[in-house]
Amino acid sequence: MQQIKPSGRLMLATSIVGAAFCLRLVFASLSVRLPEVVHETGMTAWQVGLLTTLPVLCLGLCAPLAPRLAHRLGTERALFGALALIGLGTAGRALGAVWALFAFSILAGAAIAIANVLLPTLVKRDFEDRTAIVTGAYVTAISGGAALAAAVTVPIETALGGGWRVGLSIWAAPVVGALLLWSLQLGRKVERDDLVVEPVVGLWRDRLAWSVALFMGLQSALAFCVLGWLAPILRERGLDAVTAGLVLSVLIVVQLATSLTVPSLATRKPAQSMIAVVLSVAAAAGLLGLLLAPLSGVWVWAVIQGLAQGGLFALALTMVLLRSPNSHVASHLSGMAQSVGYVPAAFAPLSVGLVRQWTGGFQAVAGLVVVIGAGLVITGLIAGRASLVSAQVSPTSIKLARA
Repeated sequence: MQQIKPSGRLMLATSIVGAAFCLRLVFASLSVRLPEVVHETGMTAWQVGLLTTLPVLCLGLCAPLAPRLAHRLGTERALFGALALIGLGTAGRALGAVWALFAFSILAGAAIAIANVLLPTLVKRDFEDRTAIVTGAYVTAISGGAALAAAVTVPIETALGGGWRVGLSIWAAPVVGALLLWSLQLGRKVERDDLVVEPVVGLWRDRLAWSVALFMGLQSALAFCVLGWLAPILRERGLDAVTAGLVLSVLIVVQLATSLTVPSLATRKPAQSMIAVVLSVAAAAGLLGLLLAPLSGVWVWAVIQGLAQGGLFALALTMVLLRSPNSHVASHLSGMAQSVGYVPAAFAPLSVGLVRQWTGGFQAVAGLVVVIGAGLVITGLIAGRASLVSAQVSPTSIKLARA
């Protein structure tokens, strides 16, 4: 791998963090304004379920495209293009029509899928000696962006004198900033072997790879249930819109603590199974508390769930890197983890909506949370073992590179 100057590494790390900040803005901003969006557009329950499900489904369905795009265009250019589409998708929601909400949310979800896969690839490629620090920084940026969107979407739209269209589309502004940062990386010269992602073989037959993928998916299922439905759940339980948004924001903000610390803790140990079990139990228990416990303890349960959820996300991404022997495998394992993982994760928010429609309340969602929590414990025990996936760079690619 070609060495990068310290100043260049710092700028690349800053660009990675800036890109990561933009990866949950679309979801968090919609969550806190969902009741108003539904009221004004007249969407039915099944349409609301699809609106919260399809963008997340795109995270899974489009993730396998990322290694291919990185192989064809280069990792830096592929990520720049993904950020441009995220900005377009975010801004396009200002049109307000139901078709626009669906089309631009799906576009943003597809682009976020590409960025989700490519960021760990860059960390593995250029920061293998600083994996914990850079992973913690960009996971923290993801959580920080979601927290900010949850907390200030309503105040911003109020200050600007606009409705929910302004609140949803204003988050295209940070994406523009990330694009400007990332444009500085497009002219950087690197060796071709570093620039592109080569095909690998054996990954989809590896049990460890499947465990990592399912662990990623199940923690994402919990995360998107919280991100998409916690504010509406708390509002139905009696909190006003601003307070519900603040609870969600606090839950996301406290994720920053474990986002920063868990990667460092995980990389110090050969195995991460026990960390996965503790975080899985705490995340499920915290969400159950938010669903069922008295509202007087809502802040405590939000902190518990947030700390555990932030740790789970950071651990899932860290295990992608720890279980990969090189950046090429890391890219494909990241793609697999998010394609396999985000498909069931997409149906978790939909299931919450359907349960709400069938039962007239959210109490029955507790059963879904228990199932997801149990799955996290099982997959975490396997994915956290001190081992590497058996995939390797395709022999054909090696021959072509040598030729």
